[in-house]
Amino acid sequence: MNLAGKKILLGICGSIAAYKAASLVRLLVKQKAEVKVLMTHAATKFISPLTLSTLSKHDVHTSVIDGDSWNNHVDMGLWADFMIVAPATATTLAKMSIGICDNIIVATYLSAKCPVFFAPAMDLDMWKHPATQDNISKLQAYGNHLIPVGHGELASGLVGEGRMAEPEDIVNFIEQHIQNGNSFKGKNVMITAGPTYEAIDPVRFIGNRSTGKMGTEIAVTFANKGAKVQLILGPSIIRLHHPNIKIIRVQSAAEMYKESLKYYKKAHIAVMSAAVADYTPKVFSKQKIKKKGTGLKIELERTQDIAAKLGELKTTEQFNIGFALETNNEESSAKAKLKKKNFDIIVLNSLQDKGAGFAHDTNKVTIYDKLGNTHIYKLKSKREVANDIVSLVEQLISPK
Repeated sequence: MNLAGKKILLGICGSIAAYKAASLVRLLVKQKAEVKVLMTHAATKFISPLTLSTLSKHDVHTSVIDGDSWNNHVDMGLWADFMIVAPATATTLAKMSIGICDNIIVATYLSAKCPVFFAPAMDLDMWKHPATQDNISKLQAYGNHLIPVGHGELASGLVGEGRMAEPEDIVNFIEQHIQNGNSFKGKNVMITAGPTYEAIDPVRFIGNRSTGKMGTEIAVTFANKGAKVQLILGPSIIRLHHPNIKIIRVQSAAEMYKESLKYYKKAHIAVMSAAVADYTPKVFSKQKIKKKGTGLKIELERTQDIAAKLGELKTTEQFNIGFALETNNEESSAKAKLKKKNFDIIVLNSLQDKGAGFAHDTNKVTIYDKLGNTHIYKLKSKREVANDIVSLVEQLISPK
């Protein structure tokens, strides 16, 4: 029993799915875990604290201040080996993501030093709303773990995503985390992500539409599995706060090249997901170029090829991952790049595929490895694609 002897805090929010919490507590206790329950006031309208207290054999806390007593959320946060928020409503997810500390669950979450898991429960449209998805992305970027929602009939009568995971699935998810959660502990992972901006003058630049979403999702996935990640990030609005991720901000291809060489020396795994400019202006104008005549000619020169250089430096102890974004001859181009740049695997996505490529929250990839195998995946969220990539790396290198 992976959970035997584990100290678990269970936070229950105000959702119809709160009725499942009784089964969840029972399963955790049956696994010989010690469980303490926290509830929002809204949650007590759906299931009785007495029921949960009886099942957990501990008092249930519904407020930081209870009459004349103070429930020490700091002590509870330090006590726990794991914290689970299930069901996690849209309201509490939003509060957790920005630190609005007005209930016992968020107060304890902000004090917790342990891994935190959250199992959302809400209606289909609430689940799909960009605000909810943004809050979930923030929580994952902070190092928390999303327990995927289920698909089925919802309380509103709609059918779709938003159902809280079943108690058995939640327990299995946490057990799997214990088994694989630190599979990359002790590994250094260097990742390049985002675009580069090649300056023409103080105002203008040559760039591309990359946002850095795919690379940052991969960074979070590796970090959540225990790796120390150095994320070399080009110009991007993305902000990450994860204890296992160090962000190195760069602008140009030359800056990314310099930082890549610096961090590659100690990298066990290198992920080249950045959309690095192939060309840069040969001459930089220190003053803004004024309009004159009928046109403007800018002479370009090749940038240094980061992936090719790292391929030359690669040792037998290092694993390199490349990316190929193509518009035609996708497979042959990706396979040629795999060999030429000494990648162990290359991730191909095509701009011909709807929902793939720059500025999307989804991606559709095919991965080729140096052993000649092809791994085809359907259209998924970039978060799920990152999980697929990292899982494949895990299979191929079998880290100890």
